Amino acid sequence: MDSTSEAWLDLDLTDPAAFVDNDPHAYWRAVRARAPVHWRPGVGRRPGFWVVARHADVRTAYADNGSLISSRGTVLDVLLRGEDSAGGRMLAVTDRPRHPALRRVLGRAFSSRVLDEVARAVRARTDRLVAAVAHGAEFDFAAEVADRIPMNTICDLLSIPNGDRLALLRWNKAALSSDGPQVDPYGAVEARNEIVRYLTELARARRARPGDDVISAIATAEVQGRRLPLEDVALNCYSLVLGGDESSRVSAICAVKALAEHPGQWRALRDGEVGLDTAVEEVLRWATPAMHFARTAVRDVVIGGRQVRAGDVVTLWNTSANDDEAVFDEPRRFNLGRTPNRHLSLGHGAHFCLGAFLGRAELRALLGALRESVAEVELRGEPTPIHSTFLRGYSTLPASFTPRRSPQPTGAADSAV
Repeated sequence: MDSTSEAWLDLDLTDPAAFVDNDPHAYWRAVRARAPVHWRPGVGRRPGFWVVARHADVRTAYADNGSLISSRGTVLDVLLRGEDSAGGRMLAVTDRPRHPALRRVLGRAFSSRVLDEVARAVRARTDRLVAAVAHGAEFDFAAEVADRIPMNTICDLLSIPNGDRLALLRWNKAALSSDGPQVDPYGAVEARNEIVRYLTELARARRARPGDDVISAIATAEVQGRRLPLEDVALNCYSLVLGGDESSRVSAICAVKALAEHPGQWRALRDGEVGLDTAVEEVLRWATPAMHFARTAVRDVVIGGRQVRAGDVVTLWNTSANDDEAVFDEPRRFNLGRTPNRHLSLGHGAHFCLGAFLGRAELRALLGALRESVAEVELRGEPTPIHSTFLRGYSTLPASFTPRRSPQPTGAADSAV
């Protein structure tokens, strides 16, 4: 879209095609300059909502969990329909005093021993997957690599049987986005219900016969002196699936696309001129797969000089904050050596992403495997954009990897998902 046009404010942020059909960077550049905090009136029966676009304001709002709560919902389309049915039960949509107690339980389930074992499995799986496709021929990076890393990582953590993982991936994709402009809201709700039903049955079985896995740890723990209802166990496991699959998968696809489109940065990574840790942070900033998170004001509060009233919905746009010229030098330059890199892709404050360690470990494993096995990265066609009001990225990525050296036998690539 033309960022100089006064029609910039007319873009419908509730349209899943909004940032497929329009340039998000031009749009958010205009918003930051002209109306960094502004009210979008409701349409029909849908309520209006506030838009917050600058890094400083988004970061401050994330930290103010006394004025801006999560329990009504944290995604715009959910809040526009009413309230999140998981409010007060799932960690991401829970507030004080229950939130810190529930977060401690989930945090204990992520013991260093469990995380170390999962991280080792991530590295081994990623090495196999990348080596298997590094043969110079065209393949779909999304299907052959990106789909298989994060979901298997979360399934390893939850000890999900291999035979169930493909269905879980399919449901999770349907729950948040679409490959076409028509998003079926009823199909999305049904997909979420299928995941919760499945995880509830697993929680029931693990509570009866606990194992050494995260579902068992959550199912047998007490929060504020009581065990969680089985459906609450399922909802919190689903929260891990949501955070661990979609964002990591979309970030991985975006990483390969960006490396192909920025050959200088690819060479710097391949030749060891930039470190993997700084590269991971730049990929997270560049991709920003979760475009926004939402909050509801429970009392009057001032954000960026604007008066927000109690009851108002407030949307915090990570995708704009991570491009803020006041914080990032040349934000539209893909720079794997960027430091400092104060991106907000993983949130901030009390609701900072619980799975941040795993997400970073997955991207680090991918970039390390590319550096080890691949000489050249090339795009072979147009990727398929995701249609969503929440996620931004691609669901397919035709590509080819020229092998760095003659590949050695690696065994069968991971086929669980």
